[in-house]
Amino acid sequence: MRRNILITGASSGLGEGMARSWAAKGCNLALCARRTENLVQLQSELLAAHPGIQVVVRSLDVCNHDQVFEVFREFQRELGTLDRVVVNAGMGSKSAIGHGDFASNRQAAETNFVAAIAQCEAAMEIFREQNSGHLVLMSSVSGVRGFRGPFNVYAATKAAVAALAEGLQLDTRGTPIRVTSILPGYILTDINREVKNAPFRVDLETGVKALVKAIDSEKRRAYVPWWPWTPLSYVLKAMPFGLFARAM
Repeated sequence: MRRNILITGASSGLGEGMARSWAAKGCNLALCARRTENLVQLQSELLAAHPGIQVVVRSLDVCNHDQVFEVFREFQRELGTLDRVVVNAGMGSKSAIGHGDFASNRQAAETNFVAAIAQCEAAMEIFREQNSGHLVLMSSVSGVRGFRGPFNVYAATKAAVAALAEGLQLDTRGTPIRVTSILPGYILTDINREVKNAPFRVDLETGVKALVKAIDSEKRRAYVPWWPWTPLSYVLKAMPFGLFARAM
């Protein structure tokens, strides 16, 4: 079992849900996010419910790239090793390209992809020194194809994250380091709460349960929940552009 687990973006949503699930399994946790008040509250709750584990928290803005390296190293020193790092911090995009919201779209691109590179760099440095570790990158089903409107940039960043994960899988093939790409469908969190067209959306508890199961299996790629997103992903990839455009 991967006992010492680092999760970025752990103050709410999927990050918080994963932390609660792994804490119940007896894992030690390194949790970071921008909102420290939420992290401290989560830390208190987890230690009270599971007194045999360690839970350490740090404030981290993943777009502060130097801080990413510092915080990951601090966590490693506190826990002794890092067995799994979940690159989870992210945000949605709000506007289609060309509608005067470049700043917001740039922020989404920097948070979801450039900051993911920094997290991967920091994690892989530690894993290569340890000669072990499990790196998990949170992509999305929306990264399978381009999406219209406000999802333009978000889908593009998630496609990039999936490609990054596959490249790292090639780099680490035959080594004790594992890399997993997770592609969730619609799981109810703040990032998609206001989205009206969210087919097959599941509640947070159901989504997190499927997510943790997929990550613990350490497969190269996993769609979450498996049904219906695994078969649907093949349909989406194969669908001719004209048909895809009408469906979307």
